[in-house]
Amino acid sequence: MSPAALSAIIRPMPVIPFLTIFIAASALSFLLEEGLEFIDYKSRKKNGGKVPKELFGYADSRLLRKTCEYEDAKYRLFIPEHAASFVLSLVLVLSGYYPAVYRRLVPVTGNGTLTAILFFLLASLPEAVLSVPFGFKREFDIEKRYGFSNMTFGMWLLDGLKGLLVGLLVSCPLIALANVLLLYLPGIWWILLSAAYIALSLAITFLYPIVIAPLFNKFTPLESAELKMRLEALLGKTGFQSQGIFVMDASKRSRHSNAYFTGFGKSKRVVLYDTLLDQLSVDETESVLAHELGHYKLSHIIRRLSATIPLIVLSLLAVSVLVRMPSLYSSFGFEAETSVVLDGASRTETVLPYIHFIGLFLCGLVAGPFSPLLSLVSNFFSRRDEFQADAFSAETCGRSRSLVTALIKLHKENLSELTPPKIYCVFNYSHPPLLERIRALGKDRDGADKA
Repeated sequence: MSPAALSAIIRPMPVIPFLTIFIAASALSFLLEEGLEFIDYKSRKKNGGKVPKELFGYADSRLLRKTCEYEDAKYRLFIPEHAASFVLSLVLVLSGYYPAVYRRLVPVTGNGTLTAILFFLLASLPEAVLSVPFGFKREFDIEKRYGFSNMTFGMWLLDGLKGLLVGLLVSCPLIALANVLLLYLPGIWWILLSAAYIALSLAITFLYPIVIAPLFNKFTPLESAELKMRLEALLGKTGFQSQGIFVMDASKRSRHSNAYFTGFGKSKRVVLYDTLLDQLSVDETESVLAHELGHYKLSHIIRRLSATIPLIVLSLLAVSVLVRMPSLYSSFGFEAETSVVLDGASRTETVLPYIHFIGLFLCGLVAGPFSPLLSLVSNFFSRRDEFQADAFSAETCGRSRSLVTALIKLHKENLSELTPPKIYCVFNYSHPPLLERIRALGKDRDGADKA
């Protein structure tokens, strides 16, 4: 269905109060997220010190107390950070910051594409600045205090600058392309931009392990002969072709641990954090990697991509209709030139394409507060995939207990909550809670090695 046809369908509807939608959705999203964190906090106070029967012999009161303290410290930082972000978003909209930025840019740049790029950058600048002190507090207070962070200030600053540079190199060309398509191909821009966005995402996936990731960490081939032999046999068994198995110097920055495979096509590689190798046995590392390979073997990534592509196309189709509506701009204080088409008694007013990039930004602004609802859906399917990957690991390795003990160790080392409330997990957990994974794996506690 074309944007014009879709416009004809929605034309009889009353003008959408976009500012009202934004404020109401932002307030509800704020209250929902605050409420979920409070429920999690109260649950920790009530149950955080109790050792679940499945973890007798694996966890003690000292560990649980430290876990609760760590989570409480993050919660105490979340409250002012979340509140400040919410207030800032309202201030930026209600103060007329965005129209003021646009009005000042137009006479200075004299170029539509440059105006679009600078507008998006300046529009995102206040929130980026706000995140700096909270990020500093998180890294150098909380993470340092609980023994996770090995970051120096210079390293933290350099990482931030590198991340900013990578972000600019990715976003600026995409913004420029979007503006050109909006101006010169207004009827089909959303199709072409969808294709460009998908192509760019695949290109980044291909380049990430060989260009982007090495900007932040050092990757070296796995040296342990026994582990390398076991993991290479596992890769052969699952038919996973890669550049090799690499160890990442994660301990240079943090004691948190992980394992993953990344890349696309010939750039695929398996990555193990050096912290993971320090914490897990050979059997446990093999089980963790088998879990990650389960996502590949069970086509989870392809399925997610297959669901994401139509969602991107449909979202941009909807945006292609909204950016033509004058009320979208006037709701946020923009003055957009319009054209009027008379068809008998019907009168249609549409915004001229030169400012459609502003409409693209405003659509993202209005849609932002609905992200918890999207997370609700995406997390449901992600947790389902995690259960399947766990089962794949157990079947492929011929055992489940090494994956169970690995999961317990990783939760202990990362001070992850053991018994988060169900409602909190539904919205915030892309992975099932530890106890649910243990139960699903059918763990035989008496036969497992003590972690």
